[in-house]
This record gives sequence, structure tokens and C-alpha cells, in this order.
Amino acid sequence: MDHGLRIRDAGDSAVMVTASHGDEAHRWETVHALADALETAGIDGVHGLVPTYDTLLVEFDCVRVGHVVVRRAIAQAAGAARSRLAAPARFVVPVVYGGDHGPDLAIVAERLGLSEQDVIDAHSGEDLVVRCLGAPVGAPMMDGPAFGKPVPRLASPRTSVPAGSVAVAGRQAVICPLPSPGGWPLLGRTPLRVLDLGADRLTAYRPGDRFRFVPIDATEWSRYAGRPLEAVDA
Repeated sequence: MDHGLRIRDAGDSAVMVTASHGDEAHRWETVHALADALETAGIDGVHGLVPTYDTLLVEFDCVRVGHVVVRRAIAQAAGAARSRLAAPARFVVPVVYGGDHGPDLAIVAERLGLSEQDVIDAHSGEDLVVRCLGAPVGAPMMDGPAFGKPVPRLASPRTSVPAGSVAVAGRQAVICPLPSPGGWPLLGRTPLRVLDLGADRLTAYRPGDRFRFVPIDATEWSRYAGRPLEAVDA
């Protein structure tokens, strides 16, 4: 098919779509616009759309619909897909860096050849774009700060990372919304509640939105503790 998309079956209940044309930004835009078009189309039997950086996983109930029908729907949606870049929402995230909340700050600084304050300044110095939602559920996966080189993962992952932990790895950044295992170095932690498990929409953010991390002192934790993450005026 055209539109710069490659499609392949991914087991008996999914199809993988990969954008192959253009630069990274164009491929990201392509798969997210396609996901939006498929969601709007409301295809019977399709129950999951997982867009990432340049791929889209389309999950379906193979009892109700088959690969041929799903592929046809993808082709139709690709023809109708439009740019999804509306004005992004912006979120300001207070973070206590270092100490018990960011036990790997010193390790990251050493590996990057920077001071701990340099790492904090880089991490909080510009808006970071959410590119996809990852694990655990609803984690905002962002373009990482301009550290100059990638940050290695931990040699031994933790069995439990606290909710609100702010981490980096490779050239990406993330907030861990729920307690979970993890191997990304932890720079700090936000006292905000990232997910709303009682809402129809678990996250206030979506791919394309922007996060700005703001350093706070540990004495300010109680000021923000438990408050929901909410968009602010740009």
C-alpha cells in the first residue's frame, strides 16, 4: 500500500504497521495520525491501538474480525488520516531531585561527566515532548533532555520503583505512574498523582503534549502530595 506504511501480521490477533517514509518526526506523526483515524472509524472487533515512535500495533478479536478486514480498514484510514498536531497541552511537574527520591542522580552525573546540578538543569531546562504511552500503564515516554550522550540502564533493575519516580535511559525520559519494577536510573520523584484510576481517561496527557520539570525542595513535598497532574496554560 502507499502512504509509506508497511504492514505485517503479528500473531492471530494483531497487525503491526510501520511508517517507513520521512524523518523521525514525520514517521511519528504518521503512525499517531493513523491511530487517531482508526479510533475515529470505530472498527468492529478492534480493541487496541498502540502507537509508538514509528510503529502502530492494531489489536483485534480474531473471533469477530480477521487480518484481511483489518488490513483493509488500515488502508482506508491511512487515506483519511490527517495531521494530528493540534496545540499540545503543557504540564508543569514539580520534582525533588536526588537523595532518597533520586538515588541515581550522582551515578548519572558521573557517567555523563557532569555535576549533579548540571544534570538537574538539563532535565528541567526545557519542555520535553511525550512521544508515546508505555509501561507501566500510561507512563509518559518523552524525548530525553540534551545530555549529549545516552544514559545507560542500571546493571541490576530494581524490583520496585515508587510511583512518581522520574527516570532517564538512553535518550528518553519517563515518569513511572505506578509502583513497578524498573531498570531506568532515577533522578527524582514528583509528589503529583500522575494517573486517575477512577476516570474514563486514565491520563490527562497524550502523545504530542509537553512536560516541564521544575526542581523543588524536599520540604515542599507536602504542598503537592496527592494533587493530580493537570495541564497549565502554555
